[in-house]
Amino acid sequence: MRVSTPLTLQADGDWNGLALRPTFAMLHALSTSTSLLVAARRLGVSYRSAWSRISDLEAALGQPVAIKTKGHGTVLTPYGRTLHATLSEMYDRLGPLLAAEADRMTEALRRLEARQLPPLRLAASHDPLLLGVVEARADVELAIAGSLDALSHLRTGSADAAGFHYGSEGPAPDPFGAVFRDPDLHVRPLFRRQQGLMLPPGNPHGVTGVRDIARLDLRFVNRQRGAGTRIWFERLCAEAGLESRAIRGSQTEEFTHQAVAALIATGTADVGMGTPAIAERFGLAFQSLGWETYFLAARTTIDEALLTQLTEAAGRAASVTLGYQSTACG
Repeated sequence: MRVSTPLTLQADGDWNGLALRPTFAMLHALSTSTSLLVAARRLGVSYRSAWSRISDLEAALGQPVAIKTKGHGTVLTPYGRTLHATLSEMYDRLGPLLAAEADRMTEALRRLEARQLPPLRLAASHDPLLLGVVEARADVELAIAGSLDALSHLRTGSADAAGFHYGSEGPAPDPFGAVFRDPDLHVRPLFRRQQGLMLPPGNPHGVTGVRDIARLDLRFVNRQRGAGTRIWFERLCAEAGLESRAIRGSQTEEFTHQAVAALIATGTADVGMGTPAIAERFGLAFQSLGWETYFLAARTTIDEALLTQLTEAAGRAASVTLGYQSTACG
């Protein structure tokens, strides 16, 4: 059970086989309406059904509670008015007590739920948008790790879910392909994001790709081993016929896009990979290298509702953030 809204408690009882709350509802509708037809509409029943309820009520009470009057519609009898007033006073007295008890019950159930549902342990590759999605959630514990390390935590059981990416789009390269084939895991796309080269303002060297980094002997800032961004960069180097180790500074490792951007912004480095939103935040130039999908892999035993909430929140954030797209967009 998930307690998302406060509970509502209602008092009911039985008197000589007569349910008190439906009785009060019928009497109250008649007392505040100009006709039985209006009362029936308020109760959401037909005119015939309303008369049937009155007949059943009078049979159980042995007293008439309503009467048709010429020019005044159907009104309560003196007995009916007295019964209505008695029940109304009772519910008025019980209302505050029930509301207070409902508040206590709601809080107790929330505490019980918190004990029964431990936070989702999420190991994930660093992404500013994902950080923003989960930072206010008490039901998610986030640990930053490279894509391969995040999946390793999931595999060993130290995480319940893993956020990962492998660069570009298309068939997943090894070892990521095995994640999509694992029957014990459910993999869903969280969002698409653009990645590229972050460069000094104005891109003074006219860099357009990894070949320019090597040709101009620029100082590169790499990501840590196992990071999806590093895997993408090494694949780009291989496609360009370059040894990534031959690029100046490729052994310099940072763990976040922000750390890479900070080195470039301070003049300590010339180029590194990241997202356009981070480049803009640090006042850097950005040269796109393409789009990729950021995935969430979770054990099939994990609460589906929580995973859906995370997916939907990520999609909403991606649709309004520079360099991101909701997976619903393509």
